[in-house]
Amino acid sequence: MKRLIWLGCWSYLLIGLAHVVVGSLMPNLLEQYGKDYSAGGSLIFAQFAGFLVGVLVSPLLLAKFGKIYGLLIATGMLCFAEVCYSLLPPWEWMYAIGAVAGFGFGMIEAVIGTIILVAVTEGTAVAMSRLEVFFGLGALLMPVAAGFFIRAEVWRFSFLVVAGLAFIMLFAWGRGNFGEFRGMLYAKGKQQDKKGGWLKQYQGTRGLMLAVFIVFFFFYVGTEMSFVNFLPSLLIEKLGLDKPTAAFSVTLFWIAMTCGRLVAGTLAEKISYSRYVLWSCIVSFVLIALFSLAGGLAVTYILILLFGLFMSGLFSIALVFANKLLVGAEESTPSLLIASGGVGGAVLPLIMGKTMDLGGAHASSWLLAGFLMLLALLSIVAVLIQRSRGSALAAAASAESNG
Repeated sequence: MKRLIWLGCWSYLLIGLAHVVVGSLMPNLLEQYGKDYSAGGSLIFAQFAGFLVGVLVSPLLLAKFGKIYGLLIATGMLCFAEVCYSLLPPWEWMYAIGAVAGFGFGMIEAVIGTIILVAVTEGTAVAMSRLEVFFGLGALLMPVAAGFFIRAEVWRFSFLVVAGLAFIMLFAWGRGNFGEFRGMLYAKGKQQDKKGGWLKQYQGTRGLMLAVFIVFFFFYVGTEMSFVNFLPSLLIEKLGLDKPTAAFSVTLFWIAMTCGRLVAGTLAEKISYSRYVLWSCIVSFVLIALFSLAGGLAVTYILILLFGLFMSGLFSIALVFANKLLVGAEESTPSLLIASGGVGGAVLPLIMGKTMDLGGAHASSWLLAGFLMLLALLSIVAVLIQRSRGSALAAAASAESNG
């Protein structure tokens, strides 16, 4: 069990590195190729389009090959893509490479999550929280490594760090001895029920709730990825920072995200999932609005740290919140929400890149604030639907008892 969880953690560290490596090197990539921010946004779009496909097709590949072989396929694709990145091929090729990389880490995320949820029957939340912490560590460490390689003028080596860990994980998963879990890991998935059957789980207010959370995850992942990938560029334009210092800002953000994830689950259990999601969105909106107005380096760094803390648990707690409200649809709801997040992660950075070109850092910062305002509104709608449904169920129960 411990071996399985730790390999899952190292795989999440890998996808944390892979998620932010392009963003950490974005100014260098654009300078190397002579491209503008719109082209950078298009590269992020290609990567997250691949991520979306990886998440959506993972059930099909798992059904055909089993969890281990599906994981090896995804890890091998990520390793190959990162090596290709490091070769700095023609810019047009970078879009295809980005799609392959996104497919790889998208499928890894989906498969590892499935493995842990199936294998860990007690303390599942603790295990999943540990995965998220390692994801944050990966996203935190990559900008540090990128800053080091940028200063050494060998910034392309950052891609090889990701490729190297992917290569190690190929051997770790391929040659691992998993004992009692071997059957589960190598077993092929079950065939799906008749087409459209899963839609019956989302009738009435459940369908409305699902729609709210689909839009919520679209904007959450899109906002987070837009912020992370364009933060160095925002600070270079807003504050005139050099590239290594600007890249370090992403590290500060992921330090806060990682620390926040250590306590997010406990805090959400104490104050309720709905309150956690609602107030995290509201405070995050206020912080980004202040970030848009801030002009000093120290104040900006403080706002980045606070923003990371309040954003840290939103993904996992909102996922738990949605599953608690949509009881009986646990097998399909997470995939739908993760896929929606993948679409947001592809589309919103594209819009962010165009906004950087047209309006600069100031307009782009307020665009992020607008995204967060929508998240706050969606969380309010979710809470209202939850309360309305709770009141309806209570009234029905009361009428039944009186009858």
